[in-house]
Amino acid sequence: MGLIRRLRVTQPVMERAMLGVSLHDQIRNEKIRRRTRVTAIAQRVTKLNRQWARHIARKTDGRWGLKVLENAA
Repeated sequence: MGLIRRLRVTQPVMERAMLGVSLHDQIRNEKIRRRTRVTAIAQRVTKLNRQWARHIARKTDGRWGLKVLENAA
């Protein structure tokens, strides 16, 4: 969770830099997100994790990935 928290803080900073907007301009992060049309990093990480889990769950040849996934649940 610490990494996700840091990414959530860093993403608006990078989006502001992309648009050339400073904090003194007092533009909300939601408005900047709409202008850049970038998805939230936490949503993207969650989606990728679920895709990976589904991919590993389809494997039936006894690889260690499925065993790790089953033990983690």
